[in-house]
Amino acid sequence: MNMVRGEDDRFGGTGGADAGRGDDRGRRPLDIGTDERRMHVRAYNHWVSLLHGRAYPSIEDLDPANIADFGSNSVLLDFSRGIEDPTIQYLGRALREECGVESGITQISQVPSRSLLSRLTDHYLQIIANRAPIGFEAEFVSQRGHNTMYRGILMPFSSDEDTIDFIYGVINWKEMVDAETQARLNAEIEAARRELPRPQAAHHAWADGPSAGFDEAPATSAPEPAADTPPGADAAIWDHLDHARACAAEMAESDGRSRAALYRTLDRAYRFAEAAAADPAGYAELLADAGVKPQARAPMTPIVKLVFGIGYDKRRVTEFATVLTHARRNGVAAPEFADFLDRAEGGIKGVVAAERAARRPAADTGATLADAAKRLRERAALASLPIAAGDDEFVLLLARANIDGMLDIVATLDGDRAMTERAVRRAAR
Repeated sequence: MNMVRGEDDRFGGTGGADAGRGDDRGRRPLDIGTDERRMHVRAYNHWVSLLHGRAYPSIEDLDPANIADFGSNSVLLDFSRGIEDPTIQYLGRALREECGVESGITQISQVPSRSLLSRLTDHYLQIIANRAPIGFEAEFVSQRGHNTMYRGILMPFSSDEDTIDFIYGVINWKEMVDAETQARLNAEIEAARRELPRPQAAHHAWADGPSAGFDEAPATSAPEPAADTPPGADAAIWDHLDHARACAAEMAESDGRSRAALYRTLDRAYRFAEAAAADPAGYAELLADAGVKPQARAPMTPIVKLVFGIGYDKRRVTEFATVLTHARRNGVAAPEFADFLDRAEGGIKGVVAAERAARRPAADTGATLADAAKRLRERAALASLPIAAGDDEFVLLLARANIDGMLDIVATLDGDRAMTERAVRRAAR
């Protein structure tokens, strides 16, 4: 990477959310809107695109100074010399200017305690603990006395594909206006909305998805958020994947709506699986680009990895893949998956248990113990040995093959009735 701290020409241009910030603020004073949510989805997707089959992207593949989309709103922390006081390897211009920090800032300990940058760096230990990207949102009173709403995402990077020794963070924000101005703006917005004609059904790109659930406009006059509007049946396979990833990113950020967000993400993953089945060539290309191998015995596992990320918790990957597999086993159509999951007894855990039960071998429905014993009594003896037997009719013998091709009896396994009964049933087949 080629990064220099403190020189403006080394930092990328203002992030996409910064353009027209004043207009956004005038229209929607209380909302971290679509651009801000899109930025974090794009940052997450950029992180996923750098994985290439590894647990974490290589730090050598990251060049924040040349990410015009969100590089200006980002910070790169270096833990290679320890986690107590990480080095700030890169600080975007927009973030530096908003926080009012000098270009010479080099350590986390130098970050002002009530700055927006501190909201981002305060979460870095969670990455070390979780070993996966984390998202967060909140509001606070900044050092300039402004009530500020912010949204951030932190993503791990590695220099050796195993150790998390770099963390890349992206953050965006909006300052709230005072109560009087807010009330006046709300009244103006509501009056303008009432004058608008009822909109026709809208078709949204997947990147609008992260704003789902945050638009306070009345349902009769606001388009449905894209996270709640999956791509159509004729959409390309990568559109389905992008939409599912957007939902996964929102799920990672939504602590209070985790169950609903998870179910929605699994629904989109199932739709993506159906699109993959209809376009095997496109699916193979996506797998190759992400460095994910297809799995004949677990075909839904690559689907889950593409949606949630290769570095996602393995236990959860297996669990989610099991849910999708059970739906496929039961012939659930993609539009019916959400209802299938909502009606499932025990939720996801119940579906996983049902699928595992379906995979178990069928119970032995062969002969009863009495029938098996009768057949063995009618068989000719292979050999007769002068070994003292107990009171049981059938006795298990443990033999060792010798070099002459003969069997040497080395022990009698008596006293274990269950083992003997299983051996009798097996021998009678």
